[in-house]
Amino acid sequence: MVMLPTVPAFRRANIVTVEATNIAASDYELAQAAASGRSEAFEELYQRHYRRVYSLCLRMLANPTEAEDLTQEVFVQLYRKIGSFRGESAFTTWLHRMTVNQVLMHFRKRGVKLEQTTDEGDELLNVVQSGTERPQAMPVVDRIGLDRAIAQLSPGYRSVFVLHDVEGYEHEEVATLLGISVGTSKSQLHKARLRLRSLLNKKS
Repeated sequence: MVMLPTVPAFRRANIVTVEATNIAASDYELAQAAASGRSEAFEELYQRHYRRVYSLCLRMLANPTEAEDLTQEVFVQLYRKIGSFRGESAFTTWLHRMTVNQVLMHFRKRGVKLEQTTDEGDELLNVVQSGTERPQAMPVVDRIGLDRAIAQLSPGYRSVFVLHDVEGYEHEEVATLLGISVGTSKSQLHKARLRLRSLLNKKS
């Protein structure tokens, strides 16, 4: 089993080499350097992308402790697989997929199942509840309220909502990631939005 050094250990062991790293290096260049054994390059990737990975884990898990643990697991996987990154897509896209897959694996290990819903028609795409369709464009205060409401969704609804409305995946991609049908993805998104609207109205 490959053990990933803790971040403090990375910092202590590589404080000089990290400072010497070319901060203008691309993610691809850092990935190649990390794959060749340069731990300071991996540390730089960690520093660049930790917050993004943690934020995604927190949105999907709604539990800071679990999100922290999963973030560390993502970087363990990154440490193991960094040599397989070929630059065919953006590093952030590759890492994002790895993060989503790690969270979904965590759900499966815990026995979390998506809600069973019937496939419903495409008209559900047109049912968008005000205040939930573009969470990234909302004022900070409103987004804090929305994040708290998202945390109250069941894991299945939360996964679909975060992947589609927050992360921008299409329903076909959400269905593939979650192992459900496109119709179920649409149905769960619709119900998640309705639930969020109810939760947000209670707080207003």
